[in-house]
Amino acid sequence: MEKNHLVEEKEPRQEAQKQKTSGYKRYSNRRKRYHRKPNHSSQSEKNKLSFKKVTLVIPLFNEEESIIPLSHEIRKAMSRLNTNYEVILVDDGSTDTSLQKLKEITRTDNRFRYLSFRKNYGKSAALHVGFKAAVGDVVVTMDADLQDDPQEILNLLKKLQEGYDLCSGWKKKRQDPFIKKVSSKFFNFVTRIMSGIKIHDFNCGLKAYRKEVVEIVKVYGELHRYIPVLAKWQGFSITEIPVMHHPRRYGKTKFGITRFFKGFIDLVTVVFVTRYIKRPMHFFGFLGALSFLAGFIILGYLTVLWLQGVPLSNRPMLFFGMLLIIVGIQLFAVGLLGEVIAHNAMDEREYVIKDKS
Repeated sequence: MEKNHLVEEKEPRQEAQKQKTSGYKRYSNRRKRYHRKPNHSSQSEKNKLSFKKVTLVIPLFNEEESIIPLSHEIRKAMSRLNTNYEVILVDDGSTDTSLQKLKEITRTDNRFRYLSFRKNYGKSAALHVGFKAAVGDVVVTMDADLQDDPQEILNLLKKLQEGYDLCSGWKKKRQDPFIKKVSSKFFNFVTRIMSGIKIHDFNCGLKAYRKEVVEIVKVYGELHRYIPVLAKWQGFSITEIPVMHHPRRYGKTKFGITRFFKGFIDLVTVVFVTRYIKRPMHFFGFLGALSFLAGFIILGYLTVLWLQGVPLSNRPMLFFGMLLIIVGIQLFAVGLLGEVIAHNAMDEREYVIKDKS
């Protein structure tokens, strides 16, 4: 009886021990489920890009304070990418110690290179020489004042992997003075209307391009603001994504009221170049025909009055009608000359071929 009693007493203890153990296992499994170790392989697979090499082109002018922090931020951002990269810093004739800072960076890291102008030529010139020096199959541009966030580079490149040729940043929440925000919105609105391209921020410095885009698009003067327009005209696909924009930490803004007016003059240039450079007669011929027709109607009306016996000696409209006809003929002649020049300057290299067999 005592043995049976001991066995019966041992069995409940074993059952309690099993319940305790199974409860601990369930708790342990729950902890494993909610406290998994980060899967570094899946993270690296997520950031894996099909591009062999990425080139960063960064124009700068008098940015001595931001250059060193910028290089640190770029290294940190590019470490997330499983691809090779190079950084081309273009000094646009800085008058401070920017060039010395660039030499210091390139001395310690061979992924960084610099080009330095003897004088200030402008941002378009800096981008032009940077594009020519780039060897990557993808080119990313950004400003050197640290308002553009290098961490956004990965997002731009991912968008290019979807098949686009150019991805432009959109500073949805601008960290700029009020006057710059308002003028920028107005500028982008007018550019959208005149170009027909539906993006919000044409002048954002943070952009990613396939190499073919920077090889074909010609950037000169102040046309860097309109690279999306020039690229679209050449048949490249364009998109945009919202990007982070930081307040300026170093230096001072290069924005001035003169840049605002220059921008609209350049917009007229871009619209003409993209629409009528190969068919100038469509532009000058249309204006010439309009002017000639208006002058012809005015003179016809005055001729009817003269036949009715109305004197025309003191009618200014007579001279205005003659002027319109002369201007119309001149515009028509300019259009014909433009057509001759365009015909003689035709080059097969100007036709962009997407693919061939």
